[in-house]
Amino acid sequence: MKSALLSAVVLASAVALAQGAPSKPSTGGKPTAAQAPAKRDGPDIERLPFTPDSIRQVVQHHQRRIQECYEDHMAEKDRTVEGRLFTTFTIDANGLVKDARVVKKASTLKDPSLHDCVQAVLSSMTFPKPPDGADHPIEYPFNLKAIE
Repeated sequence: MKSALLSAVVLASAVALAQGAPSKPSTGGKPTAAQAPAKRDGPDIERLPFTPDSIRQVVQHHQRRIQECYEDHMAEKDRTVEGRLFTTFTIDANGLVKDARVVKKASTLKDPSLHDCVQAVLSSMTFPKPPDGADHPIEYPFNLKAIE
């Protein structure tokens, strides 16, 4: 019987924005039923400014789902592999993600099913709306490490 494998996803602290908005402090508020379009927990994207920190907060909120992708990959391969996934995506004027992908040449984890899972998680994220109404390309590296 396989022992349970605990995985940790370490997010790199760098978020590269093609055009950055000026930083504003986060309100730290929680969504109310009237504000949230659907039942969600996590950052209140309606109240957060569009900043590198708020982008990091949203991605970190979804970190568990990225970890699940990684754990599934590890279970399928029945081995422990540490590595990096370099991802890119675009946040559109509505705060939605488009063009999410794993940059294969810059990533050390080469499993297509892992890439598909991570792309699906990224595509499902919603971010604060950029105040300029423009698309914002994002580069976000994930360092994935298994801990037994």
